Amino acid sequence: MNKRQHIAVTGATGFLGQHLCARLLGEGRQLSVLARDRLKGDTYRDRADRIVIGDIADSGAVAELVSGADAVIHLVSNFRTASGPPESYHRVNVLGTRTVLEACREAGVGRLIHCSTIGVHGDVRSTPANESSPFNPGDLYQETKLEAEELVRAAAAQSPPDIVIVRPCSMYGPGDMRMLKMFKMLSKRVFFLVGPCAENFHAVYIDDVVDGFVQILDRDGLAGETFIIGGDRYLSLKDYIGVVAEAVGAPPPFLKFPYWLFNGAAAACETVCVPFGIEPPLHRRRVRFYRNNRAFDIGKARSVLGYAPQVSLEEGMRRTVSWYRENGYL
Repeated sequence: MNKRQHIAVTGATGFLGQHLCARLLGEGRQLSVLARDRLKGDTYRDRADRIVIGDIADSGAVAELVSGADAVIHLVSNFRTASGPPESYHRVNVLGTRTVLEACREAGVGRLIHCSTIGVHGDVRSTPANESSPFNPGDLYQETKLEAEELVRAAAAQSPPDIVIVRPCSMYGPGDMRMLKMFKMLSKRVFFLVGPCAENFHAVYIDDVVDGFVQILDRDGLAGETFIIGGDRYLSLKDYIGVVAEAVGAPPPFLKFPYWLFNGAAAACETVCVPFGIEPPLHRRRVRFYRNNRAFDIGKARSVLGYAPQVSLEEGMRRTVSWYRENGYL
């Protein structure tokens, strides 16, 4: 076991980045962080050893970030919006990853942990999927995340650095704003189902994801490996929504609409809004939430890393709801 002390993190101001960096700082490690703007970077003032303000595709900023680091954790990913410019996906996910790879080689970094997504598997046809299951990206975000993975895998044969890929399942927990709308709608009893919602959904509490990254960070002999990090179980989307409803103190939703109706409405919204740079109130990526089948086998992480998720879905949802309420979101 090699305790790596100086860690550089891209995406340090995001949901996962904030939790992971808090853990690393709590362990007394040196931390260098990359932030796109100074206001976000200032959240690490007097905490991080180095704060670099710059874009992930800026080779100078990334070189400054990784200088002297024992390991780099690459978390940066563009947030998916239907109205965003398509080229931003390639610039952030692919070009940004290439910039990090090149900087790590130049600086002689020992380990690079690349955060990908289970989305590279898309709508899983044979469940539970594992690290070797077929790729099936369903949108431009997932396609460019897969392209970044392929770039990283090709570089894994060259050293340094040792490269490890992580594919987290759907992350949730205190600080997550992506799923807040669902919590609010369930709390107000206006959430509805689209289609049968019989497909699987696999969530993972943020602290468990952080545990997986730290286990990978300090374990030797993982060069070229890929790990799926998920919760202790998956369940149908309908049952998952039921767990969230219980956490907010609401009954499970009873309204149900046909999938085809909302998918068609989403397509129409995109047609009208996207050409004008307006984020549509409904788009097909959100509707696919009700249709995608997501169930994964975390056996490799269990056996190789000793990974063991500690927070059940029910407990994690209670903690998340408490955080939303304490901060005035619910």
